[in-house]
Amino acid sequence: MIRPRLLVVDDDAESCAVVGEALRAEGYEVSTSSSGRAALALAEAQIFDVVISDIRMPDLDGLDLMRGLHQANPDVSVILMTAFGTVEAALEAIKEGAYDYVSKPLRLEELLLAVRRALERRRLLREVHTTQEVLRNRYHLDNIVGVSPGMIEVFKLIARVASTRSPVLITGESGTGKEVVARTLHFNGPRSPAPFVAINCAGLAEGLLESELFGHVRGAYTGAMSHRRGLFEAGDGGTVFLDEIGDISQNTQAKLLRVLGEQEVRPVGGNQVNHVDVRVIAATNKDLRHAIREGRFREDLYYRLNVVSLHLPPLRERREDIPVLAHHFLRKYAQANGKVIRDFAPETLALLEAHPWPGNVRELENAVERAVAVGASAVVLPEDLPAHLASSLPEPTVLRTAASPLLSLDEMTRRHLAHVLAATGGNKKRAAEILGVDRRTLYRMLERHGMGTSTPPTI
Repeated sequence: MIRPRLLVVDDDAESCAVVGEALRAEGYEVSTSSSGRAALALAEAQIFDVVISDIRMPDLDGLDLMRGLHQANPDVSVILMTAFGTVEAALEAIKEGAYDYVSKPLRLEELLLAVRRALERRRLLREVHTTQEVLRNRYHLDNIVGVSPGMIEVFKLIARVASTRSPVLITGESGTGKEVVARTLHFNGPRSPAPFVAINCAGLAEGLLESELFGHVRGAYTGAMSHRRGLFEAGDGGTVFLDEIGDISQNTQAKLLRVLGEQEVRPVGGNQVNHVDVRVIAATNKDLRHAIREGRFREDLYYRLNVVSLHLPPLRERREDIPVLAHHFLRKYAQANGKVIRDFAPETLALLEAHPWPGNVRELENAVERAVAVGASAVVLPEDLPAHLASSLPEPTVLRTAASPLLSLDEMTRRHLAHVLAATGGNKKRAAEILGVDRRTLYRMLERHGMGTSTPPTI
């Protein structure tokens, strides 16, 4: 376990030594310095988690030292200490960026508590930075894949509007990736360091949805025991994603219109208006224009939300994306599960390309994840896929005449194996290479189909 690294700075050598020893006794790795300039040189040469510094020093006072420390390492926590403790001095120190302020003569427990809190802040900052980096990588534009003309237009639009604050309305069937696109817009724009908060509007009753969105005050309704911030306040400075926006009530629509127009939020049961700065991204699988004609959705809210319109086509309308997506998910889940699965067998890919995918990209991803989980070879075989996918295989006209019956998947696989073995003169090594499997997998396939012979089978 790496011990936290602390730096103690005080021109009083005795005080510096006492504080240093007390912190070492707590298990910290401690360096000391009796000069502000020497301390700054130390901090530029190595990284400290917390710096505890006196304010009044002859060569470089504590506030100037803190400014220099933050230039070298913006995340370092600085605790200032002085024998001249006043409210004004404490306020100035905190205003300048100090994490905490303690007065001399030092009370050891007070100092140790301040250090523990500063280290916890440091841990949380590292966690936030790590999470933000993971999210940026996950929702980088390169991670949304597709080669179809419809998706190319989606990519172009995302790139154009990610840096703006304009509301975006994402439409498309369930499973087409609307939330992924919303997160990509957020994490590729200037609001990426701020929160991204999401809510499924269809999953909550009207009263609960309003409380989740706008917050509530104590006593607003039965069970409201304390004040609670809503998602718009929680997402201040960032993005609020409203999924299934077409399912909200007329009353909630009116309140949402105020947020979009005035950037103001009034908690349920409260009178105070809170100002927020949020970008709203909404999504729906419904026809909102039809809902407007039926009086179920406000036209003014529709135009507020639909500043930028982004439609995600269903997977069945962009079949050229199926193999690209399938390989993307294969790499993702093979790596996550520590498996060496490099490709799909040709007949497996044929099944994926033939399926209508009513659940769209989400269904495809689940199918590939399942195949990786159960697969035992270097390629994904048809039997690794969910059983219902076999029913989507198109009529194999190349293996069928008008008088012959439709072939089962097993029979089609058997005939394809026989065809490859016949073409290679029974050379199983070459046959395995053509099929994209290793020889052990080929032998298992031959045995499973009753073809475990040394001579090429007939077609």
